[in-house]
Amino acid sequence: MKTIYFSHGKESGPNGRKIQSLVAVGKQNGFETHSIDYTHLDNPDARVEHLLKTIESDKPQGDIILVGSSMGGYVSMAASAQVKPAGMFLMAPALYLQGFNVQEFHPACPVEIVHGWNDDIIPFEHSLRFAEKQKCTLHLVDDDHRLSHSLETLPKLFELFLKQLG
Repeated sequence: MKTIYFSHGKESGPNGRKIQSLVAVGKQNGFETHSIDYTHLDNPDARVEHLLKTIESDKPQGDIILVGSSMGGYVSMAASAQVKPAGMFLMAPALYLQGFNVQEFHPACPVEIVHGWNDDIIPFEHSLRFAEKQKCTLHLVDDDHRLSHSLETLPKLFELFLKQLG
């Protein structure tokens, strides 16, 4: 069975509206889903270790998809070097931020990013920089960091992404 691991952002939790809408899409498409709780961890690299240990403990069978929002996008991207996911879906990922250990990313899987033009927390240019280097799909939407105005769009994009992975 294919498994999706969701990683939330710094100031949200595992049951936020964005993640729950994507969990529903994953389940409807036959995926096992896990939304990791990082609320007890402020350090992004400690979150990476937590994700890696969780996946190791779960011993998932089949492909793994990593999904991350904000700091969870960084967590997914940083963990991808060891996890080797079949794909990653990232929302306003915290890439190229000072103080985060990993600054260069070379995922060996399809990556799709959704980022708001009006993000005042993580500039959309960070996602643009990554997308340009990796030639991945980048959706720039008329929204801010929380992507709260894109709650109808995100599940549609995620479902298309999952279908493209096969």
